[in-house]
Amino acid sequence: MSINFPQAEEDTVRFWREVDAFQTQLKLTEGQPRFTFYDGPPFATGLPHYGHLLTSTIKDIIPRYWSMKGYHVVRRFGWDTHGVPIEYEIDKTLGVSGRDAVLKMGIEKYNSECRAIVMRYAAEWRQTIERLGRWIDFDNDYKSMDVTFMESCWWVFKQLFDKDQVYRAYQIMPFSTALCTPLSHMESKQNEKTTQDPAVLVAFPVKDRNTSLIIYTTTPWTLPSNLLIACHPDFEYLEILDENSGKQFILLESGLSMLYKDKKKAKYKVISKVKGKEMIGWKYEPLFRYFADQFADCFQVIGADYVEADEGTGLVHQAPAFGQEDYDAAVAAGFIHPKRLPPCPVDEKGLFTAEIPDYAGQHVKSADKAIIRDLKETGRLLVATQVSHVDKFCWRSDTQLIRKAVSSWFIRVTNSIPEMLDNLESTTWVPSFVKEKRFANWIANAHDWNIARNRYWGTPLPLWVSEDYEEVVCVGSIAELKELSGYTGTLDDIHRDKIDGITIPSKKGKGQLRRVDEVFDCWFESGSMPYASVHYPFENSEGFHGEIFPADFIAEGLDQTRGWFYTLTVLGNKLFNVSPFKAVIVNGLVLAEDGKKMSKSLKNYPDPKTVIDQYGSDALRLYLINSPVVRGEPLRFKEAGVKEVVAKVLLPLWNSYRFFYEQTVLFKKTTGDDFTAQFPETSNVMDRWILADCQSMLRFIDQEMAGYRLYTVVPRLLQVIDNLTNWYIRFNRKRLKGAAGLDVKDTKAALDTLCQVLFTLVRALAPFTPFITEHIYRLLQPYLGDALSGFSNTKSVHFLSFPTVQESLFDEVIQRKVSAMQKVIQLARTARERKTIPLKTPLLTLVVIADAQQLSDIEELQTYVKEELNIRDIVLTNDEERYGIHLEARVDWPTLGKKLKRDAQVVRKALPDLTQEQLRQYLKDQKITIKGIELEGNDLNIVRAIAKDNPGIMKDDGVQYEPAFSEDMIILLDTASHPELIDDGIARDVMTRVQKMRKAAGLVPTDDVRMLYSVVSNPDGVQFETLVSSRQSQFESTVRGPLEPFSSAEGSAEAVILEEEHVINNLTLLLRLCRL
Repeated sequence: MSINFPQAEEDTVRFWREVDAFQTQLKLTEGQPRFTFYDGPPFATGLPHYGHLLTSTIKDIIPRYWSMKGYHVVRRFGWDTHGVPIEYEIDKTLGVSGRDAVLKMGIEKYNSECRAIVMRYAAEWRQTIERLGRWIDFDNDYKSMDVTFMESCWWVFKQLFDKDQVYRAYQIMPFSTALCTPLSHMESKQNEKTTQDPAVLVAFPVKDRNTSLIIYTTTPWTLPSNLLIACHPDFEYLEILDENSGKQFILLESGLSMLYKDKKKAKYKVISKVKGKEMIGWKYEPLFRYFADQFADCFQVIGADYVEADEGTGLVHQAPAFGQEDYDAAVAAGFIHPKRLPPCPVDEKGLFTAEIPDYAGQHVKSADKAIIRDLKETGRLLVATQVSHVDKFCWRSDTQLIRKAVSSWFIRVTNSIPEMLDNLESTTWVPSFVKEKRFANWIANAHDWNIARNRYWGTPLPLWVSEDYEEVVCVGSIAELKELSGYTGTLDDIHRDKIDGITIPSKKGKGQLRRVDEVFDCWFESGSMPYASVHYPFENSEGFHGEIFPADFIAEGLDQTRGWFYTLTVLGNKLFNVSPFKAVIVNGLVLAEDGKKMSKSLKNYPDPKTVIDQYGSDALRLYLINSPVVRGEPLRFKEAGVKEVVAKVLLPLWNSYRFFYEQTVLFKKTTGDDFTAQFPETSNVMDRWILADCQSMLRFIDQEMAGYRLYTVVPRLLQVIDNLTNWYIRFNRKRLKGAAGLDVKDTKAALDTLCQVLFTLVRALAPFTPFITEHIYRLLQPYLGDALSGFSNTKSVHFLSFPTVQESLFDEVIQRKVSAMQKVIQLARTARERKTIPLKTPLLTLVVIADAQQLSDIEELQTYVKEELNIRDIVLTNDEERYGIHLEARVDWPTLGKKLKRDAQVVRKALPDLTQEQLRQYLKDQKITIKGIELEGNDLNIVRAIAKDNPGIMKDDGVQYEPAFSEDMIILLDTASHPELIDDGIARDVMTRVQKMRKAAGLVPTDDVRMLYSVVSNPDGVQFETLVSSRQSQFESTVRGPLEPFSSAEGSAEAVILEEEHVINNLTLLLRLCRL
């Protein structure tokens, strides 16, 4: 019974479609308490990548879990369909850029082009998400371009406008010249990286003085717009004479290293020192004459406290239209005000305008070279070099941003910071450091939010204004727009091309009010999603609070701390004074295996579809969520890791079911009865242990899932699978096969237990691995009998409730005993591996040294220990001295040396003289005094060791003990070869080889065959026939039949199923499987 996981998953997808599984699950939970989940909308202009698959997996697990816990969990897919990502694609496709090109084409045609590509990959998204196993409603999805969504955005904005939380201002904003629009401060910080820019020192001659001011800048393109130079009033500046040029310059002493490569060899003299406040008002010669007449009162030194001593020369060139600090300083000095704005000779494409004729039409960054060249010719350039620094880039076009003065619309954020931080406290974040550090810091330092974009494909700002902006009307609905404007046509679309022509009569005698040009920042739309996705308040107003808002859970990547998480938080607090979500899982980034960002051009990652087709979605899901990425850390994606999940998790789980199935067939053949599970109490210690382990797992899952800690839940689930496959089934194979020499009731009890554990596991794992659990459950159904009687719909495992903790099955004593047994076995396995002795080789003695409780526990289970470790005798003792076990003090000398300094050598010399009693006392008290020096805590690490020349062990002839240690247990495994054990080893080896032959022949446990042997060569004279006859009961229980001798001439070829020659030590056997 083999399995192809991807094929089985495809079959499961078809089954889910047949039974309309997702909608059926929703119907089954109707009327139950709501668990609200918000889906952060992706753009459909690109195909889903591993980051999407990760968040989709998280967004599937949590709703599935709470659905199985009895909650009604509505899940609607969302699409971000507006904004610069869409427009940028169109601009590249059509080769257009800038306002004039769009207006020439026509906004209606431009928006039509945008609409055409918005859902380009929607079908691929749907296919991939379904194949991933995520249940979400695509048919009842929401899109930010839907008129209902857009209308709710208007309502949100009007609420803020009516509360005086919206204002228009002239500010210096991050500006994308590729997209021709300002960005918010939030967006500008989403793509910061190191770049190279020109760095120049430029001289500004002071009028009526034989000296020049030296400024430093990395934006030479702003120099044509220079109006002022700022100094710090309290700084002391140097006036120097440069002996090479004979010119005098003023700058801070710290700036000399920028003027001279080698300050020590530089030839200059300090002429005088001057305070910054003394320079305020000094006039200087303009660098360029473009604005010398219009701003003739400028071109002088002003004071500004923001000037820093460790940056540049301490004198800062001021271009108020291209720097917020420059603008604020110019306003404070009285040179700039709302009716006298600074020159801004750069258009929306980043090109110089006709106001700068020498560079008109050049992009500002491209013009840097020409400006530097011209400054050199005029003698004003002192130094020109390149500097590497971190700057902000457009998150969509990946082009370097500039700062540029714009008139825009802002939402007040700074006045809500205390409230947002207070409400943040009541939310749960996983991992918590993202909330406590990253997000809290982001909120604490938030700016007011520029929500307007000079674009076209988006929700239009619902503001109608007079020409002088003194009358502003904010519209909150389509009905209100019709009422105020008198428009009588249909408005089933409110994009710019549909409403820009609608005017509203002024109530102040200012003629017709026209809509402003801007559209909303698309982040405003995604932040409005809790309301707009349900068309609140126009629909769903009843029960909105408490049932739909706020969300119980959301999940996105770490980058959304500056994106969706933030905009949700701002609007939720502004509208309703609450956080819009109660819990959030923040995942880290999925990187390529080499640690770099995944790149289509570099082809440094495997295609997600290929990975799913090869290994299956369950494997990919488990790989992703059982990694550091669900703790907000980066993950280097390795295809080998997905493959490992198949080998170490999915195959063992499947093999557990397959083994169960094979034993049920054997059970029917043996008893004549079909197996049907019953779950009564069992007295077998391993049965009780695995059932108790399942209850511990369920209790742990309930506790951890309430805290959304997937990174702790998955390892615990995997531990139960390991306990089931590598401990319970392994140790109970004979019982489950009915070959343990016990009655049929014991076989039935073992099969009942295995069935109960599998039924518990497939339900507990269902949210995490929905495919394999569905597949196994459907195969398990015929055996479950009355166990399914309490469920209203049993077609799918996902229709069942999550397993509840059964207190009666808890047994901490049994778990403690088995834990002690496991520890012994693991230590002994380690000792075998170190000596490279295979498990099939029998050994004579295992000594276990531990405390009384553990020894008592192990004594009860020593039969399992002997059989698993293939040893004959176990010695249980607490006499460490008898076996030469003594305590040793180990020291981390570099650490202790820092603490003790010279005293460390005193301790080093005294350590060998410490007695065993002193070391035991240190273990108890965690402190000791050595030569007057006090040690405590972790200063000493006390370990157990075994003496090499232990006289107690040497008395035992031929013994070769191999030790293995844990904190509270020591084992000594006698690895010597003893003659009396050789026959046991041969017998065990023969059984193993017969079992492998049965498997190679394609036999199942119910296939009865004759197993025959013939001795081909026996140079050591092994009494093989006696060896076999004395162990026939062991052969019959292990390989389901006796091993019989045959002569090479015996048996017809037709009766032989498989025949192989095997060499065991020096003994050569011919083993044969024959039909009965």
